[in-house]
Amino acid sequence: MPPIIRVHDLCKVYRVGTEKVHALDHIDLTIEKGEICCIVGTSGSGKSTLLNQLAGLEPPTRGSVHIGKYNISKMSENELASFRQRHIGFIFQSYNLFMTMTALENTAAPLLYRGMPRQLRTKKAVKILREVGLGDRMKHKAGQLSGGQQQRVGIARAFVANPAIVFADEPTGNLDSRTTIEVMELLVRLAREHMITFILVTHDTELAEYADRVVTLKDGRIIDDCRKEPTPPAPADGPPQETAAEEAPTALEFDPEAKDAPSPVPESPAQSPPVEEAALPAPEDLPIPNETEEPNE
Repeated sequence: MPPIIRVHDLCKVYRVGTEKVHALDHIDLTIEKGEICCIVGTSGSGKSTLLNQLAGLEPPTRGSVHIGKYNISKMSENELASFRQRHIGFIFQSYNLFMTMTALENTAAPLLYRGMPRQLRTKKAVKILREVGLGDRMKHKAGQLSGGQQQRVGIARAFVANPAIVFADEPTGNLDSRTTIEVMELLVRLAREHMITFILVTHDTELAEYADRVVTLKDGRIIDDCRKEPTPPAPADGPPQETAAEEAPTALEFDPEAKDAPSPVPESPAQSPPVEEAALPAPEDLPIPNETEEPNE
């Protein structure tokens, strides 16, 4: 099967006054489906810029990023927003929770924007919160939780929609060493159980021990790319979990010959009637935008 992410000749140039800063310099990279990949580098190495490119958070100056068969570098902002809703989850260093909302409400928020009925999104949020060990904290507001608990809510929110890829930007940066270990073990377990590609960006080389692969950046270039054999998750005590068998990650078609196929532009949840998850439109059913390989520098 082709890789889930393909990066070709990716460059990102920022203008600082009259100077040009080459944050990414001709990056070529592929990431396999289900891989746990850690992107490491010192401050200014380009690792966060690369994450933004992989997630479609900002356009490249030159080159392309494909996720499945979709060239996200050519999508409009509305198309990218819809694509991220259906296929991508995010975990942030600062948690980015709504502090006056409960853990359950924060976790269910991504499903609300997909137009999922309340009963179904509540069921999914409860299930994933129990998986991350917050079954007894669901009705607590985010502001009443510890830092480690808040990050667990952030993790639950990232995984609740069962995305194809989860991106994490310094997810343990605000945590102590003990909580860091707990959070990383949780992230790896969830990624493997849900068969989700997990991409971690960090300056902490110790976190690379949790990854199947470590990509090292310096001055906007890849200077090292090391793979290792993944460690299978330890068997859980008690009855087998239903998570992996119950629902596979959101499907992305893989077609090396295809170029672009954007997702539909989402409507506001207030305007969209509640629909069952299976009725959501598939991105591959939409038209292909104009293909132009000129750099947008």
